[in-house]
Amino acid sequence: MSQAIARTEAERALGLSLPHRRMEEWRWTDLRQLIDQPYPPRQKVEASAAEVTRLLAQSPFAAVPAARMVFVNGHYDAGHSKLANGWVESKAEANDPLLQMNLAFATDGARLRIEGNEGRPLELVFIATGAMPRTVATHNVIEVADDSSATIIETHLGEGSYLGCSVSEIRIGHNARLDRVKAEIEAPGATHLAHAHVTLARNATLRDFTLTAGARLNRQNGDYRLNGEYADARVSGAYLLAGRQHADTRLVVDHQLANCVSRELFKCVMDGQARGIFQGKVIVRPGAQKTDGKQSSHALLLSPTAEFDAKPELEIYADDVVCGHGATAGELNHDHMFYLMSRGIPEAEAKALLIAAFVGEAFEAIHDEGIRAALAAHAEAWLLRQGRAG
Repeated sequence: MSQAIARTEAERALGLSLPHRRMEEWRWTDLRQLIDQPYPPRQKVEASAAEVTRLLAQSPFAAVPAARMVFVNGHYDAGHSKLANGWVESKAEANDPLLQMNLAFATDGARLRIEGNEGRPLELVFIATGAMPRTVATHNVIEVADDSSATIIETHLGEGSYLGCSVSEIRIGHNARLDRVKAEIEAPGATHLAHAHVTLARNATLRDFTLTAGARLNRQNGDYRLNGEYADARVSGAYLLAGRQHADTRLVVDHQLANCVSRELFKCVMDGQARGIFQGKVIVRPGAQKTDGKQSSHALLLSPTAEFDAKPELEIYADDVVCGHGATAGELNHDHMFYLMSRGIPEAEAKALLIAAFVGEAFEAIHDEGIRAALAAHAEAWLLRQGRAG
């Protein structure tokens, strides 16, 4: 008879079991080992207005004209927000460890229904202020109504040591469009766990980009279901990792009906002893003919101790489809470096230009010029910091 595995200190504090390397989907991100301290759930932490204002200024999108909803330590902050908020009970299936954790501990979240064509972006800002280790969990439910469109920014930042667990349920209606941009720039000592569950109706369009640049430990799951014909989902992202940061993204794009298109593109930069992981799966259901689904992940390793792991998968049950995947990892092209330096560009600047060009391809999916420029500026500042550190 096998013996039950003793719970870790973190598991005892949370009151639940964490995924581990014996689970195929978590083989590279063993939370039982990587979460090495207890995070008390639902610990109420007060924050001063000055703290919140200072952290809000750190958002890459602080200068972007947008409506805003601000959540501080897991709770809605009306004083720093520009529209009302509500909370809704989740209807998601809690068959994923992150969903289970979120359903157990979520205190607040955004409930939004967008009707019509909303011109200005809406930024959802999730802030954790400096305090003792704790768990901060939020749950968002967003619906873009039929024939409507919206741009939503999701920004995660903070100070101190904490576990952030965020879930977003998103429904995109018939002939509707959602441009979603997420910036994960959590505190260096934070753990960021997230799950996005997105469904697309007939003729729906999604443009979804995620920048992963903060937190010591990061795991993001994405579940995209194309439930209507002619749905179009483009999911992209970029990693900017250094030191001992660990980031793992797992995406499942599920083509359930015919004539749908999906693209996944991730450009990952790792320096120091950072580790990046990309796990992407495209599923084509029986009858989902004329599916066009492709995924690719590309890594740039700036040091010999950085690591990148990729696991692309195709699961196809239809015969008239165009599907493919690819993954690459390597160093900066020395010929390109030589070309730039031979024309008088200093080595550090040449290196930054090549890295910016590498990551920039993922930024091209962002429709809003102001948001795209803000992210590019944030990436440039990261590159400058790495140049000084090197």
